[in-house]
Amino acid sequence: MKRVRFGCAVTLSAFALTTAGCHRHTKQAYQPPPPPSTTTTANRTGPGVRPPEPSTPSATIPSPAPIPNNYGKPVSTEVGLASWYGPPYAGRKGADGTVYDQNAMTAAHLTLPMGTMVRVTNLTTNQSAVVRITDRGPFVRGRIIDLSLAAAKATGVYRVGVAKVRVEAFAPPVRVNADPGGRWCVQIGAFVHESDAVKLKEDLLRRYTTAKVIEFAGPTGFWVRVNPKFPDKRTADEVASGIHPKDPTAEPYLIRTD
Repeated sequence: MKRVRFGCAVTLSAFALTTAGCHRHTKQAYQPPPPPSTTTTANRTGPGVRPPEPSTPSATIPSPAPIPNNYGKPVSTEVGLASWYGPPYAGRKGADGTVYDQNAMTAAHLTLPMGTMVRVTNLTTNQSAVVRITDRGPFVRGRIIDLSLAAAKATGVYRVGVAKVRVEAFAPPVRVNADPGGRWCVQIGAFVHESDAVKLKEDLLRRYTTAKVIEFAGPTGFWVRVNPKFPDKRTADEVASGIHPKDPTAEPYLIRTD
């Protein structure tokens, strides 16, 4: 009985193999379904909908903004920290007399002539933009340029607030009867208390009898400005080096007024 069962088992196995050989099926690799599309959710806005995460700078580093052909080669280059400013400065007059528009490609600089075109490059992301100098600032130690809101967004400075940049300045526009060395003054501040600014003003009026000294309020505090009788840079340097306010937060800044 055992042999008969064994023989039957062999016969059935052979039959199964023969049958399988007559009906071959090609084995296919498993293909996982594609991920769900994010096109619709990426464009949605409103409460409870999280906006798409911005791409990281390391993923795609943009090329620097091209230098306009009509500007020629940069006449000066400096590296330092850039910040940006918007309200409460929006709508106020800038140092060049025009109303500050935070959506225009402009910037504030302490010493570059008004109207100078500069290319600002974010050294972390390589983003850059060409802007026009229309105002004075920034009045914070270590910072070399204050960008408008639009310029800050174009250079990747908007979200971080402060970033290390390279500033390339092109030849400033030619001004009729302009002093080639520039006209300079000294600004001290910002003071938290107006009384401190008034006290410094009175002291400077006694020390510099031929200079014009004014005290004024700004968005960040109270300031004192000294306009020397001879507004060259050397004279302004001497005035600035002799001013030592008691308030440690107030510092003298050399400013070009033209």
